[in-house]
Amino acid sequence: MIERYSTPEMAELWGEQKKFAKWLDVEIAACEAWARLGKIPAKDLKKIVKKADFDVKRINEIEKSVKHDVIAFLTSVSESLGGESRFIHMGLTSSDVLDTAFALQLRDAAAIIIRRVKALRTVLKRRAQQHKETVMMGRSHGIHAEPTTMGLKFAMWYDEMGRGLARLEAARKVISYGKISGAVGTFSSVDPRVERYALKRLGLKAEPVATQIVQRDRHAQFFGALAILAASMEKIAVEIRHLQRTEVLEAEEPFTKGQKGSSAMPHKRNPILSENLTGLARLVRGYAGTSLENVALWHERDISHSSVERVIGPDATTLVDFMLVRITGMLKGLVVYPQNMRRNMESSHGLVFSQRVLLKLTDKGLTREAAYALVQRNAMNVWKGAGKGGDFKTLLLNDAEVRESLSAAEIEACFDLGPYIKNVSYIFKRVFGKS
Repeated sequence: MIERYSTPEMAELWGEQKKFAKWLDVEIAACEAWARLGKIPAKDLKKIVKKADFDVKRINEIEKSVKHDVIAFLTSVSESLGGESRFIHMGLTSSDVLDTAFALQLRDAAAIIIRRVKALRTVLKRRAQQHKETVMMGRSHGIHAEPTTMGLKFAMWYDEMGRGLARLEAARKVISYGKISGAVGTFSSVDPRVERYALKRLGLKAEPVATQIVQRDRHAQFFGALAILAASMEKIAVEIRHLQRTEVLEAEEPFTKGQKGSSAMPHKRNPILSENLTGLARLVRGYAGTSLENVALWHERDISHSSVERVIGPDATTLVDFMLVRITGMLKGLVVYPQNMRRNMESSHGLVFSQRVLLKLTDKGLTREAAYALVQRNAMNVWKGAGKGGDFKTLLLNDAEVRESLSAAEIEACFDLGPYIKNVSYIFKRVFGKS
């Protein structure tokens, strides 16, 4: 099922051909190291580098009999060589190959995802600038709070994705560790210089204290970074879903020509992209939790982590990659309705300016408690639909106690949108810099 979410680049990375190619890269790098130490003749190394190969179908065929994937792989490789095949896997244990190659795959997957995050941030920055002063209703608890701008939403998402990018880059460094140190990491059958050369050749660092494996807290950090990134995408998706509700309709996913929203109701335009992202984020969070279960293993290693990683490695990276492509396209084509934003803001009849009135009354010398009581009294009448005209400003203008402190002009000034957006440029500078 995961294949339907695979981009070609990520699908190739986790395909069997690429996996075994990474295994062979590790084996050849080790052979090169042994040759530098004089343990493999130059002519034999030359044959290994030139001829060593494998056949995926043959590996799967052999594994049915031997029930061991690394042995099946080594047998297939040996069939592509002659007597020099005896030098392949010399002094190594299976995890030397598996963990080091897994690090290569995770590192490459991280590079793809990092590139996607950067592309997403480019779109978010452009949309933020486009809607920098598109005024809309800010909400807390789903209820009208105070005016904000759509540009600030995009800016917030841009900034959060920056933190996600930093976590990914840090996790990529942490995951880029291999080991070629033998059965329990003591170098009993392999020279430390082999590990040093081979890992440098592969662009990895050496696990300082390995057991039979690279320690799984490294993997947990990586999958945790993916989970947080997915949660941030879900956060955006949930906001879009709310903004697309019929009663709100302040923003809407792109609805393409020929698209249909419902088999029964031809009028439907559903936020299916955002809903899909919300669901996939749940899966990625689950993979992060599973990776934490892999940290604690028996003694120098057991095999309980192996089956897990065969699933969560490709699945988590594939899903996050897909999610990033999907959300980038969605936000690029997101339709924004400023007129509906204004309409919705006006639907609460001026209540969103209540704090301005409260502060103005306290400026005039009223205690906060007294000012709050005056403002809330009028606000509650608006909620109930009582009072002449039913809107907040009219009620304030007709409230004798309020008028003892505030003139009509002062009340009118409290209903100006200017103060709510006057510092948007300041916030943008903090997020995007002087540009």
